[in-house]
Amino acid sequence: MYGTGLISNLLGAFHMAEVSMRYSRFVPRVYNLARSLDFEQGKITPSRAFCSDESQGYPIILIAKHFGTFPFNHGLVGGIVATDRHGPYAQHGKDLFIIQASHVGFDPETQRFGVYRRLQTENQRETSNCGKICGALDWYLHEYEFARNNIYLYKEENEYKVVIDNQLLHLEREQGLLLKLDRFVQLDAQGAPAPEQSLSTSKVFSVSPALHEHLKGYNWESGRGAPIGQHLHPDLFFFRRNISHHSEGRDHLEKNLINVMPYVVTSDWPALTAAQANTQVEFDRAFRTIVQEPAYKGKKVLFLSGLNVDISPQDGQLFPLTKFIPWAAYVQDGQGNQETWDQAELFNRLKQQSTDNPDQVDLEKAIETMERAEEIRLPF
Repeated sequence: MYGTGLISNLLGAFHMAEVSMRYSRFVPRVYNLARSLDFEQGKITPSRAFCSDESQGYPIILIAKHFGTFPFNHGLVGGIVATDRHGPYAQHGKDLFIIQASHVGFDPETQRFGVYRRLQTENQRETSNCGKICGALDWYLHEYEFARNNIYLYKEENEYKVVIDNQLLHLEREQGLLLKLDRFVQLDAQGAPAPEQSLSTSKVFSVSPALHEHLKGYNWESGRGAPIGQHLHPDLFFFRRNISHHSEGRDHLEKNLINVMPYVVTSDWPALTAAQANTQVEFDRAFRTIVQEPAYKGKKVLFLSGLNVDISPQDGQLFPLTKFIPWAAYVQDGQGNQETWDQAELFNRLKQQSTDNPDQVDLEKAIETMERAEEIRLPF
């Protein structure tokens, strides 16, 4: 399990605005990056590990346009890499480009992440995006909301008190939000929480020095006090949840996120933070499976991971104005040489590439050519 400091550093390492780019500029750049690595024109097979959401269609169209073929489907819902597809995919091309991306919606009018305007709904209403991520977050957000509304802080003369709901004190629960009580309350000589008063549904404690320091500058109220609210910091709790730990199973996304979930639910944009964290975890996991995959031996491989931001279509637009935020990449040259690029290096390499791709195909012309082709009758 990650330590809280390591988790904070992990999430903080992911830069956003300064490295984002339109998909229409990102895809030709990554194609030219592959060509600069001696990937052969016409022999590159792209593969994408995207969510199944229709908002991911525009990036897929651009990949097909610039690479000259539709990408292999390498993904599960939520942007999980289906590693059991490595072998079949490796047979589909000489040189291989794999892109993994979690995704999150963004509404520019309300400045909200995690929603997307669905043009095909009756009233073009907004729904969650990514639905898999938002659905997985619901339980954790509910648990967090309960805790922040059922922990009270107050001052009694010159002493500082915390009132904690009894449910939150049951640390043996099989699942739920669990408090790190040693950071909340003063302990007795045996190191156990020492309640000063038992109420009908809660208990009263003197706050620990750690909590008092954390709440430096907090306006303590007398009387009943006030809920801890947004001051319930991620370092003060963790989650326990009954989920399957089967790799690439139904709960794989939650498995990726559960250790960082306190940081997700307390962030300004939980869906964005969750998509970011999932991208980071998936790159680390999938990269290791690629390195060990026998079918990739002797082949050129570029594996790139990042975040798709689906900006809701505005009037007159059919597709989202999708932006890509690169995270990391793995490269092997087919001769046994391998390297990984962290975010800064990957972004700089992409920026060095031209957005002009002379090899891109005209999809309309390609479709017209197929329409004019002589009919081939099947021998049924």
